[in-house]
Amino acid sequence: MVGSIRNMFSRIAQARPCGFAAVLMASIALLVVLTAAAFLVGSSSVSFAELAAWVTGGQVSDAAKSILTNVRLPRVLAALLAGAALAVAGAVIQAVLDNPLASPNVIGINSGAGLFVLLAAAFFPQYLWLPPLAAFLGALVTALLIFGLSLGANISRLTVVLSGIAITTVFGAGMNTIMIVAPDAYIGSANFLVGGLSGVLMRDLWWPAAYIVVGLAVAFTCGNRLNIMSLGDDSAHALGMNVRGNRLGLLTLAAMLAGAAVSFAGLLGFVGLIIPHIVRFFVGHDNRRVLVMSAVLGAAFVVGCDLLARIMFAPYEVPVGILMAFLGGPFFVYLIMRNRRGGLD
Repeated sequence: MVGSIRNMFSRIAQARPCGFAAVLMASIALLVVLTAAAFLVGSSSVSFAELAAWVTGGQVSDAAKSILTNVRLPRVLAALLAGAALAVAGAVIQAVLDNPLASPNVIGINSGAGLFVLLAAAFFPQYLWLPPLAAFLGALVTALLIFGLSLGANISRLTVVLSGIAITTVFGAGMNTIMIVAPDAYIGSANFLVGGLSGVLMRDLWWPAAYIVVGLAVAFTCGNRLNIMSLGDDSAHALGMNVRGNRLGLLTLAAMLAGAAVSFAGLLGFVGLIIPHIVRFFVGHDNRRVLVMSAVLGAAFVVGCDLLARIMFAPYEVPVGILMAFLGGPFFVYLIMRNRRGGLD
């Protein structure tokens, strides 16, 4: 039995290597183009020559330098970090829970992080390093709740999703309560609740960036574990894996990534739901490739959506979270209908 399982795992790992290399290069090229466009386009446009001079350390006007350094750079970095973190977190959660409908916003992890961020801002506003840690703790609490629920007997995948939606509702009520009782708790809280990057500063990114870089590095080493877990609990046990311990550790990792992103980007939704499905369509189900591709495409997705949110209604700007909700809502309904036909129990 173990030999047949190992053969199956080997076939998964060797699937479509050439296709993966081509898709990865195309995705990186898309990310580079979108990132360059995000630096160039906005309420005050910057020429490509000025951008090239700024990147290479050449002569650039004071106005262009100020725009690129103080406005575009933190915003683009925030989009790259949030997109990569949320997409990888979604891929990990879907694999760990064996649930195609799961993602940080659907099962309540984003809302848990958001609630703890607002609590930290309300009670300890002087500590700038605290929001990322508070976001991680809130995301972790929610992940542990979902983990405990997933251990229950006869608990269907749809039940886990519905429970996550209920948790999101409760935490959302908590966030609204904080904003009513302490309206100055978090400057720009309305933008925070829907998800937006317009007010992000470089000082907001240092701690979350450290969490995200470490989290992504660890996640990229966990592809084999996720592949083994995808064979089923019994098969994973037969290969010597501590399934429960690995599931808890990987959910904690996803909570760290999602919480760090929420701490500066707000409650961005559906990145972790949409991107892993798109990635699997192109490169298959080998999680070593899914995690890397999810980071690249997730970053490109958020950068592209933020760029559209800036220019679609110019000179007005909408928070990028609103645009993602328009894209993610129909996609979520599509997944429900598709998996209803295939069975979610």
